[in-house]
Amino acid sequence: MKRALLVGIDDYQNFPSLAGCVNDVTALTPLLARHEDATPNFDCQSLTSASAGVTRDSLLQAIGALVAPGADVALFYFAGHGAQETGDVTLVTTDGTSQSPGVKLSDLLGRVQESQVGEVLVLLDCCFSGGAGGLPQLGAAAAALRPGVSMLTASRADQPSAETPAGRGLFSAYLGGALDGGAADVLGKVTMAGLYAYLTESFGAWEQRPTFKANIDRLHELRLCGPAVPLDELRRLPQLFVSPDAELPLDPSYEPTVEPHNDQHEADFALLQHCRAAKLVEPVDAEHLYFAAMNCTACRLTPLGRHYRHMADQGRL
Repeated sequence: MKRALLVGIDDYQNFPSLAGCVNDVTALTPLLARHEDATPNFDCQSLTSASAGVTRDSLLQAIGALVAPGADVALFYFAGHGAQETGDVTLVTTDGTSQSPGVKLSDLLGRVQESQVGEVLVLLDCCFSGGAGGLPQLGAAAAALRPGVSMLTASRADQPSAETPAGRGLFSAYLGGALDGGAADVLGKVTMAGLYAYLTESFGAWEQRPTFKANIDRLHELRLCGPAVPLDELRRLPQLFVSPDAELPLDPSYEPTVEPHNDQHEADFALLQHCRAAKLVEPVDAEHLYFAAMNCTACRLTPLGRHYRHMADQGRL
């Protein structure tokens, strides 16, 4: 069972208003609630300032419900103001004040520490969010997360997080594109590591820099998208390439426009074209697979292709 709590706060009693946080929750909820094929994913609940506001007490209550027994995976997303702390960050709530801004991430992680939920994913789109998970006595660069926890933040501990003119958090806008398939691997899996790889490339050297902290022994799939190559085709790689370094000879019978037709070769060539698009296969001494076939050369696996051939050969696909 998978739970997700998405919090977005635009309106504050004692802090400047924001414009994109509720919009971010609205945009991200359907991406987390369903996989690309519309099968259920996270059971999502949202808590936003669009209704009665998000108080410190209501946020703590919602966090408690998120990490309560009964779930295998819990995801916490927050968009709003972040208050800078030494080795920490406070999620500012609607009723926050300068002396008591809201809920410290260390308080959330304390509840996670006591929780029976095995996997906890934290996504923060707020200023100074990179300080989350730190050890105050050792400074913001030192982090301590219990096993099974991973955290992705919009900026470093010393940086603000920007909003777009269109009324979205810049980090969350990119996050939506990543969840919608931009960060998916060849198998269609979107993981926290994949999100970070996608998001860190979305920002330049002079912009806010996302951070990633984790204490995990496996990567949980946040969302499943369509695979770049169907699994039944990936499983055939060991049949086409007898060894990782083998070259598969090609000839014109693989090209479907050539007569007489060879149905098996044409089916294999369609698979190879899918693999070429996914950077698993490359032609030998030719720019395109078409020319490799017409000129009777060959194709071979790329390093990534050899990885997936190994997975197929080991029965892991």
